[in-house]
Order: sequence, then structure tokens, then C-alpha cells
Amino acid sequence: MYEDILVPTDGSAGASAALEEAIELADQFDATIHSLYVVDLASLGTEAGAVDMVESFEQMGEEATEAAATRARDAGVAAEGSVATGSPHREILDYVDDHGVDLVVMGTHGRTGLERYLLGSVTEKIVRTADVPVLTVRADEDGTEDDE
Repeated sequence: MYEDILVPTDGSAGASAALEEAIELADQFDATIHSLYVVDLASLGTEAGAVDMVESFEQMGEEATEAAATRARDAGVAAEGSVATGSPHREILDYVDDHGVDLVVMGTHGRTGLERYLLGSVTEKIVRTADVPVLTVRADEDGTEDDE
């Protein structure tokens, strides 16, 4: 049913809960997990030091996607990770198209504060515009997957 499952990640509890759900699905369907971290250039602005910030966020993205891929592989699931720069919802949709993704699994919220709001709005845009099914996963306050 599913061959390629995309899990956008920002390293948050919501993304972690989504990854757990995606790993279970990938295991059932013998699918590959794709983890994607998007560096949002618009949020970084054009101030001095922005290049250093982009490099720092790209490094964080590499670490987050590698951690997700390692978690999937440790569970016996094929996995790969990627980092992109640009508008998060656009990059996610482009990745879906470019890699033949069958399902997107994402957290309903990201990190705290502004990042939490931004990932929530990215999730909403993906749910509304993706051409493939989107499964949203909410994390409890303690950061674990919500079973309700």
C-alpha cells in the first residue's frame, strides 16, 4: 500500500511521535522512511550573519534527519534523510513529488513558541494541499505520542 513515507522533522517531540507512527507503518508495508528537515530561509532574514545561521540550521537538520534514519534502521526499516532550504511547506510538497512519496506523516506541532506555531501552520498547509494522504500525529504534553 505504501512504499515511501515522508516524515518532516524539526527534532521536536511532535516530529518524534510522527516518526514512531511512520516506523510502524513502514514496518507493516515494507516501506522506506524519508526524513526531511527544511531550513526556512524566510524566517532567518537577510541580516549579517544569516549565512552562518543557515549553516548552523543545516547542521541541525543533518543531525535530526540522521537521528530519524538511525531510529528507523534500528527498527529494521529502510530509511534516508535529507535537508532542504526554502519555504517549508513548498519544500515538503516538492519532495513528495520528486521522490514518489505515498504518505506524509507529520506532527501537529513543532517546538515551543514561534516554532511550535510555524510547524502547526506548515502541517495545516500540507494537509490542505498535498496530493497524497497526510497522517497527523499529536504528542502529549510530556512529548510522547498521543493515543487518543
